[in-house]
Amino acid sequence: MNSCLYECAVFHRRLAPKRHEFLYRVFYFLIDLEELPALDRTLRLLRINRPGLYSFRESDHISHGAPSARENIVRYLRSQGVTAPVGRILLLTLPRVLGYIFNPISVYFCHDTEGKPLTSVAEVGNTFGEWKPYLVPLAADGTFHARVVKHFYVSPFSDLDLEFDFRFHPPDAGLRILIDDYRGRDRELISSLTGERVPLTDTNLLRFSMKYPLLTMQVILGIHWHALLLWLKGLPARRKESDPELQRGVHRPHKSLANHPSSCAHSDQTNQRS
Repeated sequence: MNSCLYECAVFHRRLAPKRHEFLYRVFYFLIDLEELPALDRTLRLLRINRPGLYSFRESDHISHGAPSARENIVRYLRSQGVTAPVGRILLLTLPRVLGYIFNPISVYFCHDTEGKPLTSVAEVGNTFGEWKPYLVPLAADGTFHARVVKHFYVSPFSDLDLEFDFRFHPPDAGLRILIDDYRGRDRELISSLTGERVPLTDTNLLRFSMKYPLLTMQVILGIHWHALLLWLKGLPARRKESDPELQRGVHRPHKSLANHPSSCAHSDQTNQRS
């Protein structure tokens, strides 16, 4: 199968207005959207669109009115002017863990019908249960690269008109996801997600469950902790309600998800890119 796991290191270094950095370890899923039925049949610890220890739900991702994650991402690509036929789509993401979902970043790696890299899409999430997609095209050097204005509330310590600089390497034996924040020519935040490929099996899921217990809950707790440290360092926190005009193209959870824990983490002191 193309689907696999990546054992990863997440690194953040804030350069301004206060220096702060951290590194922690997690594991990510890379899911071939064509393999969802096979994964549901062959794995006991990962369930597709139903409850389980680990659960991948298509409704947790980009919604453009289609019933499947693949159709929704294709519709998004069409809305962004990508007209080439789309073949295989690989999604780098975190699943639900015991029903709880929090995804700081998911990345769609889209291929053409001949299997060649076509484009990618970054799906950035925040602690309000919102997410925003960004098209990250294929660059001449074989990576996926884009620099775009955020226009999205991901951190109370960062302005909404900063620019994301995305650079993704196609996933293979290794994973390399780079996301920096820029103010003009000045880089304010360095972020990376790097890892090594591991087969997606029940044995490895059980091993990682013991090594990284309650994965998504550890991520959200870490976010709160480092946000608190930034606040103690004297960084002013911007309330989400203060700049509604700068929050554009944001996808919000369906009403049916309104009471889900991931939709209720409304703390102005937290973010996934501290």
